[in-house]
Amino acid sequence: MALLCGLLVTCPEDPLKYLEHMILSIIKRGLENLLWDMCIHPSLKPRVRRLSETYLDELFGLDDQLVTPELMIKACTFYTGHLVKTHFSGWKEVAIPRANQEAIMAEKMDKAIAHDNFRCQKYIFNRWFSYTVMSRERLITTLLRITKHELQLKKWKFKLKSKVDEKPVSLEGSFSDVAVVAGRIVFDISVLPEQAILQIFLYLTFKDMITCGQVSRSWMAMVQRGSLWNSIDFSTVKNIADRCVVTTLQKWRLNVLRLNFRGCVFRTKTLKAVTLEGHCKNLQELNDESMRHISEGCPGVLYLNLSNTTITNRTMRLLPRHFHNLQNLSLAYCRKFTDKGLQYLNLGNGCHKLTYLDLSGCTQRLTLAKISVQGFRNIASSCTGIMHLTINDMPTLTDNCVKVLVEKCPRISSVILIGSPHISDCAFKALSSCDLKKIRFEGNKRITDACFKSIDRNYPGISHIYMVDCKGLTDSSLKSLSYLKQLTVLNLTNSVRIGDIGLKQFFDGPASMRLRELNLTNCSLLGDASVIRLSERCPNLHYLNLRNCEHLTDLAIEYIASMLSLISIDLSGTLISNEKGMTILSRHRKLREISLSECVNITDFGIRAYCKTSLVLEHLDVSYCTQLTDDIIKTIAIFCTRITSLNIAGCPKGITDAGMEILSARCHYLHILDISGCIQLTDQILQDLQIGCKQLRILKMQFCKSISPAAAQKMSSVVQHQEYSSDNPPRWFGYDSEGNPLEAIHTRVQLRTYSEMIVKESFSSDEESPDSKHQ
Repeated sequence: MALLCGLLVTCPEDPLKYLEHMILSIIKRGLENLLWDMCIHPSLKPRVRRLSETYLDELFGLDDQLVTPELMIKACTFYTGHLVKTHFSGWKEVAIPRANQEAIMAEKMDKAIAHDNFRCQKYIFNRWFSYTVMSRERLITTLLRITKHELQLKKWKFKLKSKVDEKPVSLEGSFSDVAVVAGRIVFDISVLPEQAILQIFLYLTFKDMITCGQVSRSWMAMVQRGSLWNSIDFSTVKNIADRCVVTTLQKWRLNVLRLNFRGCVFRTKTLKAVTLEGHCKNLQELNDESMRHISEGCPGVLYLNLSNTTITNRTMRLLPRHFHNLQNLSLAYCRKFTDKGLQYLNLGNGCHKLTYLDLSGCTQRLTLAKISVQGFRNIASSCTGIMHLTINDMPTLTDNCVKVLVEKCPRISSVILIGSPHISDCAFKALSSCDLKKIRFEGNKRITDACFKSIDRNYPGISHIYMVDCKGLTDSSLKSLSYLKQLTVLNLTNSVRIGDIGLKQFFDGPASMRLRELNLTNCSLLGDASVIRLSERCPNLHYLNLRNCEHLTDLAIEYIASMLSLISIDLSGTLISNEKGMTILSRHRKLREISLSECVNITDFGIRAYCKTSLVLEHLDVSYCTQLTDDIIKTIAIFCTRITSLNIAGCPKGITDAGMEILSARCHYLHILDISGCIQLTDQILQDLQIGCKQLRILKMQFCKSISPAAAQKMSSVVQHQEYSSDNPPRWFGYDSEGNPLEAIHTRVQLRTYSEMIVKESFSSDEESPDSKHQ
């Protein structure tokens, strides 16, 4: 650099000599004394004064000692380094190409291609979505038009058939008639496998079986199979002739195992035909009001149903004498026999093989506690093998009655005590000596949390618990139940004291893992927190009832939709929203049963959004959702063709004959239909239902003023059960005879809340009042 600076500044005439002279001079001085300006002649060097001699000293008062040579060296070194770094970096960026330039360009190109593909896909998807929406609307419109034409064609055929049936048969027929007959598809059911034929004919009633036997010889041969006549139900036939009963029993006496005479009034001669000359010796089930006429000829009876009969102690004496193998006995609502009749069960061989006993409603002589206990002591002495015990509607039943039964009947595994208000925790404690699997209490205020203490040790194998309308239960009971590992069914209907805290404790225990059915109807203190925990801890839950749980919101619905094991849900009386709640619930496509009764926020939009994705729906209850119209009926008819039960009672706003016409044309599997309070429906729907819904069995038409009694009477011969009235809707329906809402009336929710307050107050008063008369 020193040589280069000297050449540039001096500009000698002979550069080579100049360089030779300078090099020798540098060698002579040594490299350690080399300076950048030593090759420049002194006369050509700039005259620069020392820094301390500049004007800086005058301006800032600098001293020579502040600017030392060491500081000057450091400053020059820093400045030189900064210049080198700056210029070298700039030169490097220009002179040396980036090593990963190709990789960066390739990455940018991939991003550009991906963005272009996404933009194209988005454009194509939007076009496709618009096309599918338009196509679906066109398809629905076409399907509705075709459905109307099909229904009109069916009506025309139905009227034509009615006219043909009325006219006498003529041998001369037109060419078109011959063509129609020749074009019919002939299918012989006899070519099916025998098991399939038996399965088909097992669904027929007694009257239908007789009719099928008269069709042809092949059908007669199929009806003659003996296994079809193991069970004969005469109760389904109205005004059956005695001769028909005798003929049938004589013909199939070797095959009959079960008979049902409920509601049949026969002569004594007809009843004796059952036992005449050994007829029906294999009879195993009987339901008859005149037991004394047939007891001698039926020694093989296993199932005996004498409920609602007028039998006395005389009949009770016949049971141990003739029915040695009796296993199931029902004496429900038989009020003529006394405690002495129960004592007869221990005579002779007795009824020691009895495993099922039903004493519901037997309140004739059990008004005194002493007699009541003695009667149950007689049962315990004669029927020690009882496993299933049912005692409903017996208000005089006490804890002592249960105790004497348990003492000698240790095999009891199922107990049903409905309508026994005097049963308390003592009876529940006494049952701990049995291997209890199923227990059901209903309408009892004396059952408290104390009965569930140590339940995991006393009843380790219990699987079914029904505590309905037992308002003494609180969150403490749920904590005790959480340790039951075999629990599959839990029903806590009307347990108004249960809240989120108790349910959280229950779900945290092992009992929730195997739970299959949970009923929390009218547990109004429940909130979203319980449902969230439920969705996390109950992977096997199939049936969930949250009816009238008013604090649930759409957040709970979102977690319910994530429970893929559910097949049935009841959200009646909740505040589920129309758009968000129903749209979220539509994600669950495995629900077969859903109840949305009294959900005031539900409209056609919500039901339409749900039904479009619920193709397996079988049961739908939207009763008293007053904002619904014919649109939901059309939606159900198009998307939910498998539906078997539909409840649209209390929907007066827009349910008309047009919607029901489409429903009857599409939903051929409909078994149960409730149209009570639909005031705009007329006689026309009954004809449509008769043509399209051949499998309709139960029809409810309460408060349908536009349906005539004559049409309802005609329809009653088609269905098995019908309820009809032409009165105006009552005030609790919420609207008048014209469908206009009533303002001066309490809503259902208000009435329910008021009733729950009354129940709570009454329970509190019962706790405070002494109850010494039942001790």
